[in-house]
Amino acid sequence: MLPTCTNNGGDESLVRLDEVPTLETEIDLSPAACHALTAWGARVGQVVTVVDTEASLYRARVSRFDGSVGTLVPFERLAGEQRDRVRIEVYQALPEKERFELVLEKLTELGVDRIAPFQATRSISLEERDARQKKSHRWPEVVLRAARQCRRAELPELYPMLSWDEATWLANQADLKLMLLENGAPWLLRDALEQKPLRISMLVGPEGGFTPEEVAEVTALGFLPVSLGPRILRTETAALTAAAIIQYQFGDIG
Repeated sequence: MLPTCTNNGGDESLVRLDEVPTLETEIDLSPAACHALTAWGARVGQVVTVVDTEASLYRARVSRFDGSVGTLVPFERLAGEQRDRVRIEVYQALPEKERFELVLEKLTELGVDRIAPFQATRSISLEERDARQKKSHRWPEVVLRAARQCRRAELPELYPMLSWDEATWLANQADLKLMLLENGAPWLLRDALEQKPLRISMLVGPEGGFTPEEVAEVTALGFLPVSLGPRILRTETAALTAAAIIQYQFGDIG
């Protein structure tokens, strides 16, 4: 059985209102909205981003919440809407030291929908990393803090450490599948972004890159090997740069 999201992210974390609210007027929450609030660790007085029946976004203050029953007071309507958009998934070979926490934070801020670490041939394993310093338990909190800070309406899906086979199987479900290569890629990333897909997955390799065997395996599955240009980027820089480019092309970064 494949691993699943560990932080109740994605659509489950989106607080949906059952009506178009009036600012500064308390509104009752549905059971589904209350369930979504639990993913945010909500408490009375906390400010969250919510969406109404017309896909408009609001900032709202939780006025009552006990886990199953809740009310909030919308006080500001935000620019933009929560409508169908390109879904971005980043599968990141686990980097050394604390750099994955940086990746988690910044990909969350950039609006990525799924973040999943995995072990490639040349990447460090979770056991090796945790033997030096146990920090993986902090990952959900890093994502939560970043999502709150940037006023996201939903949490990105955070996955546990995946094997190579698990990561490539999940990434293969997208309609545009990318593999970032340091060199030797036949296309630049921008060449792959000519037509708007519904869902983009991206494999980001470790220090030292993917092995020829890994490249051959996923290109046979239909992944496009792409490059970000002539410079050799750190693995975390490559992930953040590619996500920003995709959001600029198809998302909400102008």
